Amino acid sequence: MEKLTLHYDANKSISRRAHVGVAGSGDLEILIEPLTEQTAQVHIRTQSDGFEDTWKAIMDRFFLKHHLAARIEINDFGATPGVVSLRLAQAIEVLEL
Repeated sequence: MEKLTLHYDANKSISRRAHVGVAGSGDLEILIEPLTEQTAQVHIRTQSDGFEDTWKAIMDRFFLKHHLAARIEINDFGATPGVVSLRLAQAIEVLEL
């Protein structure tokens, strides 16, 4: 199991939490909660070691568009990058942004 932590500048406040997906075979869950600071903290727990560059690229792309001031926890159980992007998009819908 690998644990990654990423930080991003943020300028968009959110007012609620979001929870999408499940941490099961080939999937992942994303939990988002608001932060009062103008920063984003991303904590990733993944079953697949050695994909730090892939995770960073996915999250960099996400934060180019969404500057959420939030704590994001991702619990991965082997999801593909496409599934990760889909779950992030679902979380944005839940947050009604």
